[in-house]
Amino acid sequence: MIDITLADQALIKSHIILPRVLSAFERDIALINATLKTPGPYVDAIAEAQRKLTADIYEVRKGFRTRGIKVYEEVTDGDGVTARYKCRGYQAEMRIRWSMMTAEAGVLMRKYLGLNTDQYVDPTVPMSLRKKDLNLTTP
Repeated sequence: MIDITLADQALIKSHIILPRVLSAFERDIALINATLKTPGPYVDAIAEAQRKLTADIYEVRKGFRTRGIKVYEEVTDGDGVTARYKCRGYQAEMRIRWSMMTAEAGVLMRKYLGLNTDQYVDPTVPMSLRKKDLNLTTP
């Protein structure tokens, strides 16, 4: 049996999604600067979200080193992204479809912008299993 924990899987999922959210913020800043007459406040809000996001990406990488995880290949196709990785000697892969990525990215973007994301929590999931934040400190 493969010894890859839920926390390991959460880190790998974050490794796949967070850089794409960062790219979306970069794209949005370019669009805002090109279209709005007063882009400053909007760009500042997104830049602050990018700062927080970059700090979390750093924590994901740190978590990879701590947990012995290495993503050695990411394949993007029309249906989603597949990441192949090694985790403490075991090899596995994780696939995230674009529909799931889009939904997760939207919630994450709202979170990093400081908006309330409570409406996106499934109330049927037990409280102990709900992920409030990237719980990167627990091994």
